[in-house]
Amino acid sequence: MIADRDAMLRRLHELRSEHRDLDTVIARLDSSPVDQLQLQRLKKRKLKLKDEIAWLEGRLVPDIIA
Repeated sequence: MIADRDAMLRRLHELRSEHRDLDTVIARLDSSPVDQLQLQRLKKRKLKLKDEIAWLEGRLVPDIIA
């Protein structure tokens, strides 16, 4: 269980890092003339990463029944 949690935390860190990197790249490309299809793909990848991050965070936080 602990190994799974550690693996999930590592994956979460990787996803967050890639998400930040994409944010930077998209911001730079937005300010210059660029291939719109490429920009769309980057934004789509960023959204997919956000979904994966949210899913992993949900798995890491235990359910608390109030």
